[in-house]
Amino acid sequence: MSFLAWTGAAGALLLLMSLASGWIHRGPVTSFGLFLIAGMLCGPWAFDVLHIDIVTHSEAVAHITEITMAASLFITGLKLRLPLQNNCWHTGLRLAFPAMLLTVGAMTLLAHYLVGLDWPIALAFGAIVAPTDPVLASLISVNDAQDDDSLRVAISSEAGMNDGSALPLLVLALLLFNGESLNGAMLAHWGAKEVIWAIGGGLVIGFSLGRLIGILATRLRNANGDVAPNDFLALALIALSYSLVQWLGASGFLAAFAAGLGLRRAELGVFRRHQPEDLSEDERVLPSEALVNPNKRLAHQGDSSMVKSIGFVVGDALSFGDTIERLLAAGMMVVLGVTLAQHWNLYGVLLGLVLFVVVRPLAVWLVTLRAGLPLGQRLLIGWLGIRGIGSLNYIAYAWTHGMEGPQMEIMTNMALTLVVCSVVIHGTTVSPLLNWRQRRLEALQRKV
Repeated sequence: MSFLAWTGAAGALLLLMSLASGWIHRGPVTSFGLFLIAGMLCGPWAFDVLHIDIVTHSEAVAHITEITMAASLFITGLKLRLPLQNNCWHTGLRLAFPAMLLTVGAMTLLAHYLVGLDWPIALAFGAIVAPTDPVLASLISVNDAQDDDSLRVAISSEAGMNDGSALPLLVLALLLFNGESLNGAMLAHWGAKEVIWAIGGGLVIGFSLGRLIGILATRLRNANGDVAPNDFLALALIALSYSLVQWLGASGFLAAFAAGLGLRRAELGVFRRHQPEDLSEDERVLPSEALVNPNKRLAHQGDSSMVKSIGFVVGDALSFGDTIERLLAAGMMVVLGVTLAQHWNLYGVLLGLVLFVVVRPLAVWLVTLRAGLPLGQRLLIGWLGIRGIGSLNYIAYAWTHGMEGPQMEIMTNMALTLVVCSVVIHGTTVSPLLNWRQRRLEALQRKV
Protein backbone atom coordinates (compact mmCIF):
# COMPACT_ATOMS: atom_id res chain seq x y z
CA MET A 1 0.00 0.00 0.00
CA SER A 2 1.16 3.51 -0.79
CA PHE A 3 1.51 6.38 1.67
CA LEU A 4 -1.75 7.93 0.43
CA ALA A 5 -3.55 4.61 0.82
CA TRP A 6 -2.33 4.23 4.41
CA THR A 7 -3.27 7.85 5.17
CA GLY A 8 -6.76 7.28 3.80
CA ALA A 9 -7.14 4.01 5.70
CA ALA A 10 -6.05 5.65 8.96
CA GLY A 11 -8.47 8.53 8.40
CA ALA A 12 -11.33 6.15 7.63
CA LEU A 13 -10.61 4.11 10.78
CA LEU A 14 -10.51 7.22 12.98
CA LEU A 15 -13.72 8.55 11.40
CA LEU A 16 -15.49 5.23 11.93
CA MET A 17 -14.39 5.12 15.56
CA SER A 18 -15.52 8.73 16.11
CA LEU A 19 -18.95 8.23 14.54
CA ALA A 20 -19.48 4.96 16.42
CA SER A 21 -18.27 6.29 19.78
CA GLY A 22 -21.75 6.15 21.33
CA TRP A 23 -22.24 2.52 20.31
CA ILE A 24 -18.71 1.62 21.46
CA HIS A 25 -19.34 3.21 24.85
CA ARG A 26 -22.45 1.07 25.31
CA GLY A 27 -21.03 -2.06 23.71
CA PRO A 28 -18.96 -4.90 25.17
CA VAL A 29 -15.65 -3.97 23.46
CA THR A 30 -13.65 -0.82 24.23
CA SER A 31 -12.28 1.47 21.55
CA PHE A 32 -8.76 0.22 22.30
CA GLY A 33 -9.98 -3.35 21.81
CA LEU A 34 -11.32 -2.39 18.40
CA PHE A 35 -8.02 -0.78 17.44
CA LEU A 36 -6.34 -4.05 18.50
CA ILE A 37 -8.70 -5.98 16.23
CA ALA A 38 -7.96 -3.55 13.38
CA GLY A 39 -4.26 -4.30 13.83
CA MET A 40 -4.90 -8.04 13.74
CA LEU A 41 -6.85 -7.63 10.49
CA CYS A 42 -3.99 -5.66 8.92
CA GLY A 43 -1.39 -8.21 10.03
CA PRO A 44 -0.40 -11.71 8.86
CA TRP A 45 -3.45 -13.35 10.43
CA ALA A 46 -5.87 -11.65 8.01
CA PHE A 47 -5.16 -9.28 5.09
CA ASP A 48 -1.36 -9.37 5.58
CA VAL A 49 -0.84 -5.77 4.44
CA LEU A 50 1.29 -4.61 7.37
CA HIS A 51 4.38 -6.15 8.94
CA ILE A 52 5.68 -4.72 12.20
CA ASP A 53 7.72 -6.55 14.82
CA ILE A 54 8.01 -4.92 18.23
CA VAL A 55 11.33 -6.69 18.85
CA THR A 56 12.87 -5.68 15.54
CA HIS A 57 11.72 -2.09 16.02
CA SER A 58 12.27 -2.09 19.79
CA GLU A 59 14.02 1.29 19.88
CA ALA A 60 11.19 3.04 18.02
CA VAL A 61 8.61 1.25 20.18
CA ALA A 62 10.46 2.31 23.33
CA HIS A 63 10.38 5.99 22.35
CA ILE A 64 6.74 6.00 21.17
CA THR A 65 5.54 4.22 24.30
CA GLU A 66 7.61 6.60 26.45
CA ILE A 67 5.79 9.58 24.94
CA THR A 68 2.42 7.86 25.30
CA MET A 69 3.05 6.89 28.90
CA ALA A 70 4.38 10.31 29.90
CA ALA A 71 1.33 12.05 28.42
CA SER A 72 -1.08 9.61 30.06
CA LEU A 73 0.59 9.81 33.46
CA PHE A 74 0.58 13.61 33.35
CA ILE A 75 -3.14 13.67 32.57
CA THR A 76 -3.83 11.10 35.29
CA GLY A 77 -2.06 13.27 37.86
CA LEU A 78 -3.82 16.41 36.65
CA LYS A 79 -7.26 14.84 37.08
CA LEU A 80 -6.60 13.82 40.69
CA ARG A 81 -7.88 16.81 42.69
CA LEU A 82 -8.56 15.08 46.01
CA PRO A 83 -6.32 16.18 48.92
CA LEU A 84 -3.17 14.08 49.29
CA GLN A 85 -4.33 13.14 52.81
CA ASN A 86 -7.42 11.41 51.41
CA ASN A 87 -7.68 7.68 52.18
CA CYS A 88 -7.95 6.89 48.45
CA TRP A 89 -4.31 7.93 48.09
CA HIS A 90 -3.34 5.54 50.87
CA THR A 91 -5.08 2.74 48.96
CA GLY A 92 -3.26 3.75 45.77
CA LEU A 93 0.09 3.59 47.56
CA ARG A 94 -0.69 0.10 48.88
CA LEU A 95 -1.56 -1.03 45.36
CA ALA A 96 1.39 0.65 43.64
CA PHE A 97 4.09 -0.65 45.99
CA PRO A 98 3.36 -3.69 48.23
CA ALA A 99 0.71 -5.19 45.92
CA MET A 100 2.92 -4.63 42.89
CA LEU A 101 5.90 -6.26 44.67
CA LEU A 102 3.79 -9.28 45.58
CA THR A 103 2.61 -9.55 41.98
CA VAL A 104 6.15 -9.34 40.60
CA GLY A 105 7.31 -12.02 43.04
CA ALA A 106 4.47 -14.41 42.19
CA MET A 107 4.84 -14.00 38.41
CA THR A 108 8.62 -14.44 38.69
CA LEU A 109 8.17 -17.75 40.50
CA LEU A 110 5.60 -18.95 37.96
CA ALA A 111 7.80 -17.99 35.00
CA HIS A 112 10.78 -19.79 36.52
CA TYR A 113 9.16 -22.98 37.78
CA LEU A 114 6.33 -23.38 35.26
CA VAL A 115 8.04 -22.20 32.06
CA GLY A 116 11.65 -22.82 33.06
CA LEU A 117 12.99 -19.32 32.47
CA ASP A 118 16.26 -18.34 34.16
CA TRP A 119 15.85 -16.13 37.23
CA PRO A 120 16.86 -12.80 35.59
CA ILE A 121 14.46 -13.27 32.67
CA ALA A 122 11.72 -14.55 34.99
CA LEU A 123 12.16 -11.44 37.15
CA ALA A 124 12.00 -9.27 34.03
CA PHE A 125 8.75 -11.00 33.08
CA GLY A 126 7.28 -10.29 36.52
CA ALA A 127 8.28 -6.61 36.33
CA ILE A 128 6.86 -6.28 32.81
CA VAL A 129 3.41 -7.74 33.50
CA ALA A 130 2.85 -6.57 37.08
CA PRO A 131 2.09 -2.83 36.59
CA THR A 132 -1.42 -1.77 35.66
CA ASP A 133 -1.70 0.62 32.76
CA PRO A 134 -2.80 4.28 33.00
CA VAL A 135 -3.38 4.56 29.24
CA LEU A 136 -5.89 1.77 28.66
CA ALA A 137 -7.62 2.24 32.02
CA SER A 138 -9.65 5.22 30.80
CA LEU A 139 -12.95 3.47 31.55
CA ILE A 140 -11.82 2.71 35.11
CA SER A 141 -9.79 5.79 36.02
CA VAL A 142 -11.11 9.18 37.11
CA ASN A 143 -13.15 10.94 34.42
CA ASP A 144 -12.25 14.49 35.44
CA ALA A 145 -11.17 16.60 38.40
CA GLN A 146 -14.70 16.48 39.89
CA ASP A 147 -14.65 12.67 40.05
CA ASP A 148 -14.08 11.65 43.67
CA ASP A 149 -15.21 8.03 43.31
CA SER A 150 -12.97 6.09 45.69
CA LEU A 151 -12.61 3.10 43.34
CA ARG A 152 -11.56 5.24 40.39
CA VAL A 153 -9.20 7.39 42.44
CA ALA A 154 -7.48 4.35 43.95
CA ILE A 155 -6.98 2.69 40.55
CA SER A 156 -5.84 5.96 38.94
CA SER A 157 -3.30 6.71 41.66
CA GLU A 158 -2.04 3.12 41.48
CA ALA A 159 -1.61 3.32 37.70
CA GLY A 160 0.14 6.68 38.07
CA MET A 161 2.77 5.31 40.42
CA ASN A 162 3.35 1.64 39.71
CA ASP A 163 5.02 2.02 36.33
CA GLY A 164 7.76 3.96 38.06
CA SER A 165 7.87 1.57 41.01
CA ALA A 166 8.22 -1.53 38.80
CA LEU A 167 11.09 -0.18 36.71
CA PRO A 168 13.75 -0.67 39.43
CA LEU A 169 12.95 -4.39 39.43
CA LEU A 170 13.38 -4.56 35.65
CA VAL A 171 16.74 -2.79 36.05
CA LEU A 172 17.70 -5.36 38.71
CA ALA A 173 16.82 -8.15 36.25
CA LEU A 174 19.03 -6.51 33.62
CA LEU A 175 21.93 -6.28 36.07
CA LEU A 176 21.63 -9.96 36.94
CA PHE A 177 21.28 -10.91 33.27
CA ASN A 178 24.49 -9.04 32.45
CA GLY A 179 26.46 -10.95 35.08
CA GLU A 180 26.31 -8.73 38.17
CA SER A 181 26.70 -10.65 41.40
CA LEU A 182 23.78 -10.53 43.79
CA ASN A 183 25.47 -9.29 46.98
CA GLY A 184 25.04 -6.63 49.62
CA ALA A 185 27.13 -3.96 47.88
CA MET A 186 25.30 -4.43 44.58
CA LEU A 187 21.88 -4.32 46.26
CA ALA A 188 22.85 -1.21 48.26
CA HIS A 189 23.95 0.63 45.11
CA TRP A 190 20.87 -0.52 43.21
CA GLY A 191 18.57 0.48 46.09
CA ALA A 192 20.12 3.94 46.47
CA LYS A 193 20.11 4.75 42.76
CA GLU A 194 17.18 2.86 41.25
CA VAL A 195 14.77 2.92 44.19
CA ILE A 196 15.38 5.84 46.56
CA TRP A 197 16.70 8.37 44.04
CA ALA A 198 14.65 7.22 41.04
CA ILE A 199 11.33 7.23 42.92
CA GLY A 200 11.97 10.10 45.35
CA GLY A 201 13.78 12.32 42.88
CA GLY A 202 11.21 11.74 40.16
CA LEU A 203 8.29 12.63 42.41
CA VAL A 204 9.88 15.70 43.99
CA ILE A 205 11.31 17.25 40.83
CA GLY A 206 8.21 16.54 38.74
CA PHE A 207 5.86 17.94 41.39
CA SER A 208 7.98 21.07 41.84
CA LEU A 209 8.10 21.71 38.08
CA GLY A 210 4.36 21.27 37.69
CA ARG A 211 3.55 23.60 40.57
CA LEU A 212 6.09 26.24 39.55
CA ILE A 213 5.09 26.34 35.88
CA GLY A 214 1.40 26.34 36.82
CA ILE A 215 1.83 29.42 39.03
CA LEU A 216 4.02 31.19 36.45
CA ALA A 217 1.61 30.51 33.56
CA THR A 218 -1.32 31.69 35.67
CA ARG A 219 0.31 34.99 36.57
CA LEU A 220 1.30 35.67 32.97
CA ARG A 221 -2.20 34.91 31.72
CA ASN A 222 -3.72 37.08 34.40
CA ALA A 223 -1.37 39.97 33.64
CA ASN A 224 -2.23 39.86 29.92
CA GLY A 225 -5.93 39.00 30.28
CA ASP A 226 -5.27 36.16 27.84
CA VAL A 227 -7.94 33.57 26.96
CA ALA A 228 -6.41 32.18 23.75
CA PRO A 229 -5.79 28.42 23.89
CA ASN A 230 -2.25 27.50 24.85
CA ASP A 231 -1.96 23.81 24.04
CA PHE A 232 1.83 23.80 24.11
CA LEU A 233 1.94 24.29 27.88
CA ALA A 234 0.96 20.68 28.55
CA LEU A 235 3.41 19.38 25.96
CA ALA A 236 6.18 21.57 27.38
CA LEU A 237 5.55 20.43 30.95
CA ILE A 238 5.42 16.75 29.95
CA ALA A 239 8.61 17.01 27.88
CA LEU A 240 10.53 19.05 30.46
CA SER A 241 9.61 16.96 33.48
CA TYR A 242 10.27 13.65 31.74
CA SER A 243 13.51 14.58 29.95
CA LEU A 244 15.05 16.48 32.88
CA VAL A 245 14.38 13.75 35.40
CA GLN A 246 15.53 10.99 33.05
CA TRP A 247 18.74 12.95 32.44
CA LEU A 248 19.26 13.14 36.20
CA GLY A 249 18.88 9.37 36.47
CA ALA A 250 15.49 9.32 38.21
CA SER A 251 12.08 8.04 37.04
CA GLY A 252 10.68 10.12 34.20
CA PHE A 253 7.33 8.34 34.41
CA LEU A 254 6.87 9.29 38.05
CA ALA A 255 8.03 12.82 37.19
CA ALA A 256 5.34 13.18 34.51
CA PHE A 257 2.69 11.93 36.93
CA ALA A 258 3.94 14.24 39.68
CA ALA A 259 4.04 17.20 37.26
CA GLY A 260 0.32 16.72 36.67
CA LEU A 261 -0.23 16.57 40.42
CA GLY A 262 1.89 19.71 40.89
CA LEU A 263 -0.10 21.66 38.31
CA ARG A 264 -3.33 20.56 40.01
CA ARG A 265 -1.97 21.61 43.45
CA ALA A 266 -1.16 25.01 41.91
CA GLU A 267 -4.76 25.24 40.73
CA LEU A 268 -6.06 24.32 44.17
CA GLY A 269 -3.83 26.91 45.83
CA VAL A 270 -4.94 29.71 43.52
CA PHE A 271 -8.58 28.70 43.89
CA ARG A 272 -8.42 28.76 47.70
CA ARG A 273 -6.63 32.13 47.88
CA HIS A 274 -8.58 33.95 45.18
CA GLN A 275 -12.00 32.29 45.24
CA PRO A 276 -14.67 34.85 44.22
CA GLU A 277 -17.21 35.63 46.92
CA ASP A 278 -20.21 35.43 44.59
CA LEU A 279 -19.87 31.70 43.89
CA SER A 280 -22.74 29.44 44.85
CA GLU A 281 -22.22 26.48 47.20
CA ASP A 282 -22.22 24.08 44.23
CA GLU A 283 -19.63 26.16 42.36
CA ARG A 284 -17.26 26.26 45.33
CA VAL A 285 -16.48 22.55 44.92
CA LEU A 286 -15.89 22.75 41.16
CA PRO A 287 -12.36 22.87 39.71
CA SER A 288 -11.32 26.20 38.21
CA GLU A 289 -11.49 24.94 34.63
CA ALA A 290 -15.22 24.27 35.08
CA LEU A 291 -15.90 27.93 35.97
CA VAL A 292 -14.41 29.70 32.96
CA ASN A 293 -15.95 30.76 29.67
CA PRO A 294 -13.34 30.28 26.93
CA ASN A 295 -15.10 32.80 24.65
CA LYS A 296 -15.04 35.66 27.16
CA ARG A 297 -11.97 37.83 27.73
CA LEU A 298 -10.87 38.20 31.34
CA ALA A 299 -12.21 41.38 32.87
CA HIS A 300 -9.41 41.95 35.48
CA GLN A 301 -11.80 41.77 38.40
CA GLY A 302 -9.22 41.15 41.08
CA ASP A 303 -9.31 37.71 42.62
CA SER A 304 -11.78 36.21 40.14
CA SER A 305 -9.43 36.79 37.20
CA MET A 306 -6.73 34.69 38.91
CA VAL A 307 -9.19 31.79 39.23
CA LYS A 308 -10.13 32.16 35.58
CA SER A 309 -6.47 32.26 34.57
CA ILE A 310 -5.60 29.02 36.33
CA GLY A 311 -8.81 27.53 34.93
CA PHE A 312 -7.65 28.29 31.39
CA VAL A 313 -4.18 26.89 32.11
CA VAL A 314 -5.50 23.60 33.46
CA GLY A 315 -8.27 23.33 30.87
CA ASP A 316 -5.81 23.74 27.99
CA ALA A 317 -3.47 21.15 29.50
CA LEU A 318 -6.28 18.61 29.94
CA SER A 319 -7.64 19.08 26.43
CA PHE A 320 -4.33 18.79 24.61
CA GLY A 321 -2.85 16.04 26.77
CA ASP A 322 -5.95 13.87 26.55
CA THR A 323 -5.96 14.09 22.74
CA ILE A 324 -2.28 13.17 22.45
CA GLU A 325 -2.71 10.27 24.87
CA ARG A 326 -5.65 8.72 23.01
CA LEU A 327 -4.08 9.15 19.56
CA LEU A 328 -0.77 7.54 20.50
CA ALA A 329 -2.47 4.75 22.46
CA ALA A 330 -4.68 3.92 19.47
CA GLY A 331 -1.61 3.66 17.25
CA MET A 332 0.17 1.37 19.71
CA MET A 333 -2.86 -0.92 19.90
CA VAL A 334 -2.84 -1.27 16.11
CA VAL A 335 0.88 -2.10 16.25
CA LEU A 336 0.27 -4.68 18.98
CA GLY A 337 -2.46 -6.31 16.91
CA VAL A 338 -0.16 -6.53 13.88
CA THR A 339 2.82 -7.96 15.75
CA LEU A 340 0.78 -10.49 17.74
CA ALA A 341 0.87 -13.04 14.90
CA GLN A 342 4.64 -13.35 15.38
CA HIS A 343 4.52 -13.54 19.18
CA TRP A 344 1.46 -15.60 20.18
CA ASN A 345 2.24 -17.97 23.04
CA LEU A 346 -0.05 -20.34 24.97
CA TYR A 347 1.99 -19.95 28.15
CA GLY A 348 1.11 -16.25 27.97
CA VAL A 349 -2.59 -17.13 28.01
CA LEU A 350 -2.17 -19.51 30.94
CA LEU A 351 -0.06 -17.11 33.02
CA GLY A 352 -2.43 -14.28 32.13
CA LEU A 353 -5.39 -16.18 33.53
CA VAL A 354 -3.45 -17.01 36.70
CA LEU A 355 -2.47 -13.34 37.06
CA PHE A 356 -6.01 -12.06 36.50
CA VAL A 357 -7.88 -14.62 38.59
CA VAL A 358 -5.44 -15.50 41.38
CA VAL A 359 -2.30 -13.38 41.73
CA ARG A 360 -3.66 -9.85 41.32
CA PRO A 361 -6.85 -10.40 43.40
CA LEU A 362 -4.86 -12.13 46.16
CA ALA A 363 -2.22 -9.36 46.26
CA VAL A 364 -4.92 -6.69 46.46
CA TRP A 365 -6.76 -8.65 49.13
CA LEU A 366 -3.64 -8.91 51.30
CA VAL A 367 -2.58 -5.25 51.11
CA THR A 368 -6.10 -3.92 51.73
CA LEU A 369 -6.91 -6.11 54.74
CA ARG A 370 -7.05 -3.14 57.13
CA ALA A 371 -7.75 -0.39 54.63
CA GLY A 372 -11.43 -0.09 55.56
CA LEU A 373 -12.63 -0.78 52.01
CA PRO A 374 -15.96 -2.53 51.31
CA LEU A 375 -15.69 -6.13 50.15
CA GLY A 376 -17.17 -5.40 46.73
CA GLN A 377 -14.69 -2.62 46.09
CA ARG A 378 -11.72 -4.80 47.04
CA LEU A 379 -12.92 -7.51 44.66
CA LEU A 380 -13.37 -4.99 41.82
CA ILE A 381 -9.93 -3.49 42.35
CA GLY A 382 -8.47 -6.99 42.34
CA TRP A 383 -10.05 -7.73 38.98
CA LEU A 384 -9.74 -4.37 37.21
CA GLY A 385 -5.98 -4.38 36.67
CA ILE A 386 -5.58 -3.92 32.91
CA ARG A 387 -2.13 -4.30 31.34
CA GLY A 388 -1.11 -2.39 28.23
CA ILE A 389 1.26 0.28 26.89
CA GLY A 390 3.48 0.24 29.98
CA SER A 391 4.27 -3.44 29.47
CA LEU A 392 5.17 -2.76 25.82
CA ASN A 393 7.54 -0.03 26.97
CA TYR A 394 9.23 -2.36 29.45
CA ILE A 395 9.64 -5.07 26.79
CA ALA A 396 11.28 -2.59 24.45
CA TYR A 397 13.40 -1.25 27.32
CA ALA A 398 14.73 -4.73 28.08
CA TRP A 399 15.63 -5.42 24.44
CA THR A 400 17.34 -2.05 23.94
CA HIS A 401 19.41 -2.58 27.11
CA GLY A 402 20.95 -5.88 26.06
CA MET A 403 18.52 -8.53 27.28
CA GLU A 404 18.27 -10.98 24.38
CA GLY A 405 18.46 -14.66 23.47
CA PRO A 406 16.04 -17.58 23.00
CA GLN A 407 14.60 -17.35 26.52
CA MET A 408 14.09 -13.62 26.08
CA GLU A 409 12.12 -14.31 22.90
CA ILE A 410 9.90 -16.76 24.80
CA MET A 411 9.40 -14.25 27.61
CA THR A 412 8.53 -11.50 25.11
CA ASN A 413 5.96 -13.73 23.42
CA MET A 414 4.41 -14.59 26.77
CA ALA A 415 4.24 -10.94 27.87
CA LEU A 416 2.74 -9.68 24.59
CA THR A 417 0.14 -12.45 24.62
CA LEU A 418 -0.72 -11.65 28.24
CA VAL A 419 -1.20 -7.97 27.39
CA VAL A 420 -3.58 -8.85 24.56
CA CYS A 421 -5.55 -11.16 26.86
CA SER A 422 -5.81 -8.33 29.39
CA VAL A 423 -7.04 -5.83 26.79
CA VAL A 424 -9.72 -8.27 25.64
CA ILE A 425 -10.81 -9.77 28.98
CA HIS A 426 -10.67 -6.64 31.13
CA GLY A 427 -11.96 -4.47 28.31
CA THR A 428 -15.09 -6.57 27.84
CA THR A 429 -15.86 -6.91 31.56
CA VAL A 430 -15.19 -3.39 32.84
CA SER A 431 -18.43 -1.76 31.65
CA PRO A 432 -20.79 -4.49 32.94
CA LEU A 433 -18.99 -4.55 36.30
CA LEU A 434 -19.00 -0.77 36.73
CA ASN A 435 -22.66 -0.59 35.70
CA TRP A 436 -23.48 -3.29 38.26
CA ARG A 437 -21.60 -1.34 40.91
CA GLN A 438 -23.41 1.87 40.01
CA ARG A 439 -26.79 0.15 40.32
CA ARG A 440 -25.80 -1.19 43.76
CA LEU A 441 -24.72 2.26 44.94
CA GLU A 442 -27.95 3.82 43.71
CA ALA A 443 -29.98 1.12 45.43
CA LEU A 444 -28.16 1.73 48.71
CA GLN A 445 -28.74 5.49 48.41
CA ARG A 446 -32.47 4.93 47.89
CA LYS A 447 -32.61 2.82 51.05
CA VAL A 448 -30.97 5.61 53.02
